[in-house]
Amino acid sequence: MPRSLRRLVHLVLFCPLSKGLQSRLPAVKVKYLLVAWFGILVASWVIYMQYSSYSELCRGHVCTMLICDHYRRGIISGSVCKSLCEEKTLSLQHCLSTTPTHQVYSAVWKEKAVLVKCGIEESMRGENGPDTPLRHDNNLYDKPTRGTSMDEFRAMLHSFLKDSVGEQSSLGTLVNRVISLADVNGDGKVSLAEAKSVWALLQINEFVLMVALQDKEHAPHLLGFCGDLYVTEHVAHSALFRLEVPGWLQPVFPEALGVALNQWLAPAWPRRARITIGLLEFVEEVFHGIYGSFYICDASPRRVGYNVKYDFKMADLQSVASEATVKGFLRGRTCEANADCTYGRDCTATCDRLARQCNVEVVQPNLAKVCALLQDFLLFGAPSDLREDLEKQLRTCVTLSGLASQMEVHHSLVLNNLKTLLWKKISNTKYS
Repeated sequence: MPRSLRRLVHLVLFCPLSKGLQSRLPAVKVKYLLVAWFGILVASWVIYMQYSSYSELCRGHVCTMLICDHYRRGIISGSVCKSLCEEKTLSLQHCLSTTPTHQVYSAVWKEKAVLVKCGIEESMRGENGPDTPLRHDNNLYDKPTRGTSMDEFRAMLHSFLKDSVGEQSSLGTLVNRVISLADVNGDGKVSLAEAKSVWALLQINEFVLMVALQDKEHAPHLLGFCGDLYVTEHVAHSALFRLEVPGWLQPVFPEALGVALNQWLAPAWPRRARITIGLLEFVEEVFHGIYGSFYICDASPRRVGYNVKYDFKMADLQSVASEATVKGFLRGRTCEANADCTYGRDCTATCDRLARQCNVEVVQPNLAKVCALLQDFLLFGAPSDLREDLEKQLRTCVTLSGLASQMEVHHSLVLNNLKTLLWKKISNTKYS
């Protein structure tokens, strides 16, 4: 430590008061030192917790090491393998992971900001500490096996996608889309390494949805993959609100202060209206699409984003699930209360307490969840001539039911009324 810095620390900790004052108030010095050391202790604990959390969550180097090892051994293939493992033009930058088993990093690839995602599983806990390396599932690349014909692989894909999105008339188109994606070198054939890679990726719900929704404007786009590592476009603003209070700080952080700060940091109202129109369009896109219906099972602000032009984009698709997946989860499930019939965070069905089994119809549709979110995002700062009508329409929207009798006509009517109300206000302006 430099001498000047040591002198400064000594002055701050041991000479806070003049000598004359210290002789008159010796207790002040002791109290001051106790407070100072307590502050240092708390700061050290916070730094330690943050470091421990980071080392636990952020293990992208392990992920890339495993992926590149499989690539060099010819087990896997993909459109970004060469950039990641040979040319080193795709390198991980900032860790954005929220769980140790799902690594998420920002990166730059081909002069474009991207996200890199990779799944790794933890070894058994117990004697293993936080520095225990993670590993891929040993069975991740065991299908298809050597000798599998193209027709057999196509049948595998058809069966798997049928379970994922349900029986759809357009399922053959989705199978062809996956095969085209697997053919990395564009030679019209799918090698064993290419087939193993795309099969491993299909085990990730978000990847299946990205393939199914790749032509939708408001879904994040898939840019490439290597094994079960995949690259998506980066959404500039990955949450609807800019400030998210960490869980450990929430007990001492006033909720009203967080709301006030988010309102102060939020975009201008016309830009929020533009984001809202995009969000409503996404709800429309996933409602009875060509590959069936999809549910938003975590309609929270951190799942909803927008780009630098204030066009709505889902930050990721991990919270979205196909109707077939949700109903498959609920069908035959035993329950005591409605809470037992919940897929994800908020895709909830009712519990038949006599039969003690879940019903399969989700109670609250996507639009009602989104409107509940928009009450916090859209109403503050709304133009005075619009606010009353907007508030009324959002209230109507929040009370929508997921029952099939209401879904078709009423759902579409409420959604279109909201879009029209907002569009009329911002059309023919710089925000349109």
